[in-house]
Amino acid sequence: MDLTVDPSLRKVFPDLEVLPGRIQNVTVASYVPELEAFKEEVIREIRGSYDLKTVKDNVIFRAYRDFFWRIKVDPTKIRPAAEALIRRVLRGRPLPRINSLVDAYNLASMKSEIAFAAFDADELHNGLVMRFAVEREEFLGIGMGKPVRLTGNEVVISDGETLLAIYPYRDAEESKITEDTRNVLLLACGVPGIDEEKLRSAMEVTFKFVTRFCGGTVRPM
Repeated sequence: MDLTVDPSLRKVFPDLEVLPGRIQNVTVASYVPELEAFKEEVIREIRGSYDLKTVKDNVIFRAYRDFFWRIKVDPTKIRPAAEALIRRVLRGRPLPRINSLVDAYNLASMKSEIAFAAFDADELHNGLVMRFAVEREEFLGIGMGKPVRLTGNEVVISDGETLLAIYPYRDAEESKITEDTRNVLLLACGVPGIDEEKLRSAMEVTFKFVTRFCGGTVRPM
């Protein structure tokens, strides 16, 4: 499935890179013992590699923070995904357990420092478009009780019928990954200052982790 960046967004962010990836025939479970053990391994590695006082100075996280400020999102309140997960671990809090696929790509996000979005591919209708939101457009994110109306500053991803994500930090309820998901579309979410090579490396880590714990077959885009 193609992803197109709207010209008006490309004009403002000419070096914005997003990398899609696809895995078919996955098996998503609520609990995988091997994955839980692997989480502890990653947690130990993260605690040995980062410090809570200086994690904000990481060059990748600073790139995300700068992008957040430009789209009028306060990154001290809504943190970049990988940074938020790493901070959680450094504070001694457990990682959230969602399901095996989401948990696997969260670990990949921590390892690679790159934010990921993931969608149930069978719930998507058309090719994806990344664009600025339309003022008062409604978005229902995962876990929200009711939709929120957007201001027009947000960057969103749409399939032409539904808003799938507020980029790069919140996915939609309708296309979220569940235990019924069989086919997955992943996005390695870049921002200015993060090049395609970094995204490709992060996607490879995600492919490795997801197929290890959920099976499936990686398909070319």
